[in-house]
Amino acid sequence: MQTITLYTRNRCPLCEKAKHTILELQEDWKFRFEEIDIDTSDELTELYGLMIPVVHLDGKEVGFGFVDKFDISNRLQEKN
Repeated sequence: MQTITLYTRNRCPLCEKAKHTILELQEDWKFRFEEIDIDTSDELTELYGLMIPVVHLDGKEVGFGFVDKFDISNRLQEKN
């Protein structure tokens, strides 16, 4: 089963919108979803601090900033 990881931080409106978009995709696709707050790690904050939200599909970055539902759906389809 594929895994979508969403890197976020508190009080991030784009992060909330990205999470909502990803959860909508679960209506059509089966995948595990995990959300990681980058503020819990100095390394993650340094890596993604200006890019969040960041979306990974099976460990590979597939989007950041504005998360497009259609694009993520296409990525899920490519992996099937």
